[in-house]
This record gives sequence, structure tokens and C-alpha cells, in this order.
Amino acid sequence: MKDDFIESKTSCRTDIETSSIYRSQLAGIAEKIIQSCDDTECYIHIDYDPIPSNITAFEIINRLKEVLFPGYFNREKLDPINLKYSMGQAVSVLFDLLSVQMSNSIRHDCLRYNQECSDCGERGQQAALELLTKIPSIRKALGTDVTATFEGDPAARSYDEIIFSYPGIFAVMVYRVANLLYKLSIPLFPRVLSEHAHSVTGIDIHPGAEIGESFVIDHGTGVVIGETTKIGNHVRIYQGVTLGALSVPKGGGEKLKGKKRHPTIEDHVTIYSGATILGGDTVIGARSVIGGNVWITESIPPDTTVMIEIYR
Repeated sequence: MKDDFIESKTSCRTDIETSSIYRSQLAGIAEKIIQSCDDTECYIHIDYDPIPSNITAFEIINRLKEVLFPGYFNREKLDPINLKYSMGQAVSVLFDLLSVQMSNSIRHDCLRYNQECSDCGERGQQAALELLTKIPSIRKALGTDVTATFEGDPAARSYDEIIFSYPGIFAVMVYRVANLLYKLSIPLFPRVLSEHAHSVTGIDIHPGAEIGESFVIDHGTGVVIGETTKIGNHVRIYQGVTLGALSVPKGGGEKLKGKKRHPTIEDHVTIYSGATILGGDTVIGARSVIGGNVWITESIPPDTTVMIEIYR
């Protein structure tokens, strides 16, 4: 027993000495990393002005869930007695968080692209207030999305199940918030929000897309909806669907900025899994059904069913 104790003590000392040898190299490593910050081929943002925060963006999304679906995601129990107090607190916290992130986003563009001063602080507060003012209308749109999801999914047991667990609803919720900020010309931050939803759900919706009510993304993994996509009301799409742009020639991206590059999907269209629809001039007519795994780069008239031809 005594020999075991001595051996253990010796081993601990050896571990400490080994750790010390490794840790003594950290200062030199840090110095090399600092020197690499001068390399113009690497990207850094070392400045006195803060930039938008990913961590705060995640917090904002979680707090927005509390006001967009009251009672479902609140940290404490919500009842008719404490609703007024709880909602007032939530709105106040959101306003402060949003104001800072909006201002930082505007200031980032102002300084990086040498723009004229545009009252970043005041614009940030205005955008935060505008978003909070629109919460009732966003809630109404999300209500149509939840209802359409439930009515079209026999596996859904309740609206609660959809709100709590369906990735499509989460992705569309974040999109509807990011889209409003996009329309308010807030740079950077709308994309930060939408890419968080993308990372969580596998559903990639650009905040610039225009999407109507009663929109359903079933299952959802691998869905891509590009910036200039237009989607009408009562549209349902399945996993793996791409509403994208035709390939961009090398160096041609700048010329296409702001131009319609992604398709238009009219009302009451269903698009099944794996379908790819590309191009800004491509229109899928109302009430059409697009079968799985098809590739479309031309417009489809209303009331059309498109399927892959089977050869035997």
C-alpha cells in the first residue's frame, strides 16, 4: 500500500512537470497568432467598435419565441394573472437586446464601407421598436402556418406538438422576424438570425425571400429558399427542395445583386421532396403539383402536375 502511494505521488509530479513543459509553449503560440493578424489574406475584425454578437442573436431568438408563442417557451409558468407583467418584462428586455444589435449592425456597415453617418443608435432603436410593434401581425401569420401544418399532417397529434417540435415552424418563425428586419434595411443581423435557424434545422431560408401565409415545410432537412424567391399562400414543400438560382459565371455575382434570380411559386402549390426549381424567370403556376426529384428551369402553367417520366 505504501509503495502504491509513493508511485502515485511520483506519477502526479511527473504529470505536473509534463503539463508545465507544454504550457510554457503557449505564450509563443499566442504571439504567432497575433502576428498572423497582419496577414491580409486572413480575416479579422479587431476594432474599438463592437460588431453583432452570435451569442446574443441566439438569446434574442429564444426570447422572441416567448412573445410569438406566449406560454410555450417561457421560463416560468404563464397565467392570466402574470401575463401583463411577464409580457412587459419580455418586451423591455427584447427592446434593449435588439437595439444594441441593430445599432452594431448598422455601424459595422457604416465604418467598413465608409458610409456617411446615419445615426446608428437611433436607427437601431427605431428598428427594434418597429419589430416589436409588428409582433401581433407576425403571430397571426405564424398561426396560419401552424394551422396549415396540422391540417396537412395526419401524424400531428396537436397544435402544441407542432409548435414545440416541428423544425419547419421554427425555421419559418425565424424567417418572418429576419424578413422584417431585412425590409428595414438592417445589414448583417437578419442573415445571422436565419443562419442560426439553418444550423439548427437544416432549413436554409434567406431573409430576403417573400413568403405568404399558410406556408408549410414538411420534415424540412435540406430545404433551400433563395433571396429573391417569391412564394404565395397555401404552399407546401417537402425535404430536400431547392428554390434556387442558375449558376453564376465567375466574377458575375456583383452584376446580379438585387436582380430576380430565384423562382416564383404561386398559391396552393405542392412541391415534393428533392425537387429543384431554378431561375428568376421560372414561375410555378397556381395549384400545380411538382413531383419528387424533378429539375425545372422553365415556367409551369397553373393546374399542372410535373413528374419524372418512367421508362420501362
